[in-house]
Amino acid sequence: MPNIRPISDLRNYTELLNEVKENSPVYLTRNGRGEYAIVKMNELDKLQAIIKLLAKLEEGEKSAREKGWLSADDIAAKLGL
Repeated sequence: MPNIRPISDLRNYTELLNEVKENSPVYLTRNGRGEYAIVKMNELDKLQAIIKLLAKLEEGEKSAREKGWLSADDIAAKLGL
């Protein structure tokens, strides 16, 4: 279950930060609406890496759709295998 807290809980930020765990962010609300998420730095790094990877995969798929797919034999030939 998500950990959702009002932003006013930041007054006791030490307690709030102790609740942040790997794969378990703390969500902060303002006026009853979701506003912020507090995550561990290594989790943020992973998320950013995933976003970059997905962007590169999309770039590759777009190129393949426009220019055509390479067969395994084509790749082996280009790599000199």
